[in-house]
Amino acid sequence: MKLTRLSGFAAIGAVAALTLAGCAANETSGGTDMDNGSTDGTTSGASGTLTASGASSQASAQAALVATFQTANPDATINYESTGSGTGRDNFVAGASNFIGSDRAFELEEFEGGFASCTSESIVEIPTYISPVALAFNLPGVDTLNLDAETIAGIFAGEITEWSDDAIASQNEGVDLPDSAITPVNRSDDSGTTETFVSYLAATAPDVWTYEISGEWPIDGTERAQGTEGVSQVIGSSEGTIGYLDASQVPGEAGQVAVGVDGEYVAYSAEAASKLIENSDLEDGREAQDLVFAVDPASASDGAYPIALVSYLIGCVDYEDPAVAQLVKDYFTFVASAEGQQVSEEEAGSAPISDSLREQVQAAIDAIVTE
Repeated sequence: MKLTRLSGFAAIGAVAALTLAGCAANETSGGTDMDNGSTDGTTSGASGTLTASGASSQASAQAALVATFQTANPDATINYESTGSGTGRDNFVAGASNFIGSDRAFELEEFEGGFASCTSESIVEIPTYISPVALAFNLPGVDTLNLDAETIAGIFAGEITEWSDDAIASQNEGVDLPDSAITPVNRSDDSGTTETFVSYLAATAPDVWTYEISGEWPIDGTERAQGTEGVSQVIGSSEGTIGYLDASQVPGEAGQVAVGVDGEYVAYSAEAASKLIENSDLEDGREAQDLVFAVDPASASDGAYPIALVSYLIGCVDYEDPAVAQLVKDYFTFVASAEGQQVSEEEAGSAPISDSLREQVQAAIDAIVTE
């Protein structure tokens, strides 16, 4: 695994879901079983409330994670609102959320204004959810398509406009492609999933995709949808569409794109996405508990899927209220635990982190001050 900082932090996961009730612990509980090494989500006695918001891509996983945590801790509540990553980061900066989920970490320059949620400038950013960003389409009778990077970029840049275009047909011999218009679907909100996708386009097809990398879609006049759920709904209901979204929320009836990598076509899977992350470095210039990957889609090889979402849980090192700090710490610990990762895998198809990497992630979580 190619990790150059602090001997290697890696992981998966993040938060995103509808408002959900969950659990945590307050300062006066004397610590939960999680603090004593048990991370199976069966603790009890935690109480209090957290307000959180952020990435919509992880809704399926977080619904199950929070429900499991709440069952073990019925006196505690985590209210997580699926707002999209950009709004989540704005909420954290403004002090409206105790913690957030984001499909990208804060840029170093974004630290300059501070975070109203925190009483110091230090934050914890842990990648606890890795998931492939799938390309899904709606063409009746077609289940899979092979597309290389240049073709994908051409479709989303508006240069390839019909499904029967030679660029598509030449990679899919024997597939009956209709002479109908392609309708690309993109996110209408500021989204880490968008940033992941356009980063892939810019890295692998720079002659076709010439737009600035951002969480905001750069082209006007496209089909837009709010959040991961919105993209999924549009693709599921409209023939001729193609869009990018977290793999956990691909509509059941949608076709799936196998992406060209080094002369072969790689279908999305959690394992294939993990290979991309494992070949990525951690960013320099960050504090030890700020674990942010520099993912390079152009480095994908050996069966790695090149469009992978690394989603983060983000919280403070220092909170004004120690009870809030303990709640955040306990929830982060559960999400990163073997049991939490299993819940996420079963519900959303993410790849669990290894035991050795979990130790490093837990060290970052332990930086949260609870006294």
